[in-house]
Amino acid sequence: MSFQAKAGTLARLLQTTFVVHLYKGRTFYAPSTPPKVPTDFAQTIDAISGLDNYSLHPRHALHITYPQALQVSRNGALDCSPDAQTLIPSDVATAYGYNTLYQRGLQGQNMTINLVETDGSNPDDIQNYLSCIHFKGHLSFINVDSAPSDAEGESTLDVQMVAGLAPAATIKAYQTDGNTNDDPWTHINNELQHILNDNSANANAGSVVSISLGIDEADISSDDVRALDSSLQQLTQVEHMTVYVASGDCAAYADETFGDLSVSFPASDPWAVAVGGTKLSVDAQGNRAHEVAWSQFPNIFHCNNSWGTGGGNSTLFPRPDWQNANGVNNKYSKNDRQLPDVSAVADNLAVYFQGQWQAVGGTSAAAPIWAAGQALVNEDTIQRLGTFGYSPRLYYAVADKNAGGNAYFNVTSGNNWYYPATPGWNYTTGLGTPNLASFDQAVSNTLA
Repeated sequence: MSFQAKAGTLARLLQTTFVVHLYKGRTFYAPSTPPKVPTDFAQTIDAISGLDNYSLHPRHALHITYPQALQVSRNGALDCSPDAQTLIPSDVATAYGYNTLYQRGLQGQNMTINLVETDGSNPDDIQNYLSCIHFKGHLSFINVDSAPSDAEGESTLDVQMVAGLAPAATIKAYQTDGNTNDDPWTHINNELQHILNDNSANANAGSVVSISLGIDEADISSDDVRALDSSLQQLTQVEHMTVYVASGDCAAYADETFGDLSVSFPASDPWAVAVGGTKLSVDAQGNRAHEVAWSQFPNIFHCNNSWGTGGGNSTLFPRPDWQNANGVNNKYSKNDRQLPDVSAVADNLAVYFQGQWQAVGGTSAAAPIWAAGQALVNEDTIQRLGTFGYSPRLYYAVADKNAGGNAYFNVTSGNNWYYPATPGWNYTTGLGTPNLASFDQAVSNTLA
């Protein structure tokens, strides 16, 4: 339930007052005492959020490399010529086995992929990309609370990654204004609730959600964490969706302080699949040639979404019982929620943005890549078995069921400036990147 009123009215209603706090060098407003409501009403409430602006704005998990020379599409002409050095959808699809499912007619028909955004996109950018890849699905944008006030590239990246890999899917981009002065996480939670409401009559359709936003765990209020955790749990348990969240782009230091181990929320939430990032090289035919954990030589004074794949131990959540695979128990583990769970390419991807082709990276790309892949797998298992797998638990069940198999490409090279990539699960790339045809078969074996 969402409502708005003057601060004085809310203070009287909730039997509190609002004051200004100074904490860790930040000034923010918050209730002086916890809000109070009648006992009967309190029993139905998970959390009350939006009463303070302690939580920092979420960070997009993407990095855009602008070309040396602008190659802007002129006179409305279609521009389908990205830089030859960037990875296009067919490269990713071939490297990760998505094309094997395409050959069986699985391209996302009747599947819905929901995106959670705090920025908008340029229609011309989107149309150029969709035309180039011959998109056959349906794309819609849903404003929640208020329309986005700018286009920073995040929504553009998410839409294009999903459309390029699930070219017949229904894509719903839920968007809100990320530049509001009030608590932005309240609006993000409203987007999640909007997805819940829109799918309440279609809970077993195999839909998925992708979120490429996050903030280090220390910079979000406990009320926001509880509210978002509740929504993620409902999406998973009630509506049987898998929610993918980018693990962040500041390597092992989500708070952007080099050397201060921290992870990003909501990727750390146990109801989310945390998705890390890799650098992927392909051969002339698009086949996977080499893959390492994504990181770049850091400017230790400023992250700018460029240090590398996020991963580490949560300080908010204990390790869930399902997080059990070769490598999970290691010298760094503390019986906390460990992330990421899986990973995908997060570097040098061709995206059409601001009227030109650009190389884009970040775990923002990896989350929708996995969302598109899971949509294809759900399409297959629904057709063949009448059911589908969902939730983070699925990925570890597949690893257990497929012990010694190849449902994932295990990435064992590279690091995130603290944790190394190692055989089995690791803090840089999780269980690994998608080997989708084998993953699809492993899911079927798990469901059987």
